[in-house]
Amino acid sequence: MEEIEKTLSRNGYRVWSETYPSTKEKIETLAVSHIGTGLSYCNGFGPLKIHFVTHSLGGILVRFYLQDRNVPNLGNIVMLSPPNKGSEAADYLKDTFLYQIITGPAGQQLGTGPDSIPKKINAIEGTIGIISGEKSYDPWFSVIIPGKDDGKVSVESAKLDEMSDFLVVESGHTFIMRDKSVISQILFFLENGKFQR
Repeated sequence: MEEIEKTLSRNGYRVWSETYPSTKEKIETLAVSHIGTGLSYCNGFGPLKIHFVTHSLGGILVRFYLQDRNVPNLGNIVMLSPPNKGSEAADYLKDTFLYQIITGPAGQQLGTGPDSIPKKINAIEGTIGIISGEKSYDPWFSVIIPGKDDGKVSVESAKLDEMSDFLVVESGHTFIMRDKSVISQILFFLENGKFQR
């Protein structure tokens, strides 16, 4: 997320961007502890608005946090490649040792089945823009993911009923946050509540 952070900082935003132990904790714990910490940092500056820019699991954490918590100065939300309806790749890999080590407890909650946390989360309020990739560098996963995908998440799975705008780009899941055109779209959405066409 470094390039996004640099661009936002250059354009006058104060940015909180920290890693979180996704390999050690469940979504419920990560959402409360780390979103809460970020909000405390941001609120220390007395902002008029607090925006969210997330990648993959980060979008799920924000959605979970906002289920029963109000952010009075909530701004716009941009999600990059979020598995909002779960991931078929997670279904396929969840029982493998390597996947369990790499993604931890949170990764076990990202499938499409009855235990899927993303599918259990209710609609949230806010102006939400979602950018999904349709270029896969993981052909072995794309075989099991229906429709167009970014190698981890299908384009359809990224969507939310309550989203304000949706954009599909020629990018893969792992590198979408480094794509210069995507970063420009993030900045435009934060300022305008829609993507640039």
